[in-house]
Amino acid sequence: MNQEKTKEVYGKNLKNLFSYPPFPFRHALWFFQFVRFVAMVGFGFLAVQAKNENNEQAFWIYVVFALLFQPFFKIALGKEVWNIVDVIVGVGLLVSLKKNE
Repeated sequence: MNQEKTKEVYGKNLKNLFSYPPFPFRHALWFFQFVRFVAMVGFGFLAVQAKNENNEQAFWIYVVFALLFQPFFKIALGKEVWNIVDVIVGVGLLVSLKKNE
C-alpha cells in the first residue's frame, strides 16, 4: 500500500473514531440515571440506619440527599453547582465513614 493510500485509510479511521462517541459516553444518560438510582437507594438505607440509631440530624441529611439524587424528578442545579454538591457530599460521606469507625 502506498503512502497516500495509508494516509487516506488512517484519515477515514480517525474520522470514524471521532464521529461516534466512545462506549462510556454513548450510554451516558442511562449510566447517570443508574448512578442516581443507586445513590437514592444508598442514602435511603443510610437514613433508615440513622433513624434506628436515633440520630435525627444524620437521618434528615440522608433524606435530603436521597431526595436530591433521586432520578424521577430531576432537580436542575446546573453543571457547576452539581459538581460542588458532588464534592461536598463525597467529602461528607468520607467524614461520616471515618467518624463511624
